Amino acid sequence: MHFDAELFVAVGFGIFLVVLLWVGAHKKLGAALDSRVHRIKSELAEAERLRSEAETLLASFEKKRDEAEAEAKAIVAQAKTEAELLAQEARQRLEEYVVRRTRQVEDKIAHAEAQAAAEVRASAADAAVKIAEAVLRKGVAGTDFVSAGIKDVKSLAH
Repeated sequence: MHFDAELFVAVGFGIFLVVLLWVGAHKKLGAALDSRVHRIKSELAEAERLRSEAETLLASFEKKRDEAEAEAKAIVAQAKTEAELLAQEARQRLEEYVVRRTRQVEDKIAHAEAQAAAEVRASAADAAVKIAEAVLRKGVAGTDFVSAGIKDVKSLAH
C-alpha cells in the first residue's frame, strides 16, 4: 500500500476538525458571530436613533430659518413703510417751504411796489409844489401851465 501525501493531509485535517469539535470551537465561533450580529444590530439601532435626531434637528433649523425669513420680510416691509412715510413727510415739508418762500417773495414785491408808488407820489407832490411855486413867482399871465409842468416833471424825474 502506497500512502500518498494527500492521504496524510486528509487524515491530519480530519484530526484537526475532531480536535476543534472536542475543544468546542464551533460554540465559540457561533457565540462570536452572535455577539457580532448583536453589536451590528445595536449599531444599526443607534444609527437609526441618530438619523431621527438629525431629522428632528433639520426640521427645527428649517423652522427657525423660515421664521427668520418671515421676520426679515417683516423688517423690510416696515422699513419700506417708514421710508415712504419719511419721503412723504419730506415732500410735504418741501411744499410748505416753497409756499412760505413764495409768500415771502410776494410780500417783498408788494412792499417794494408800495414803496415805489409812495416815492413816485412823493416825487410828484414835490414836483407839483415846485411847479406851483415857480408859477406863482413868474406870474400867471401867458404861460402854458401844462407843458411847463410836464417839462419840470421830466427834468425832476431824470
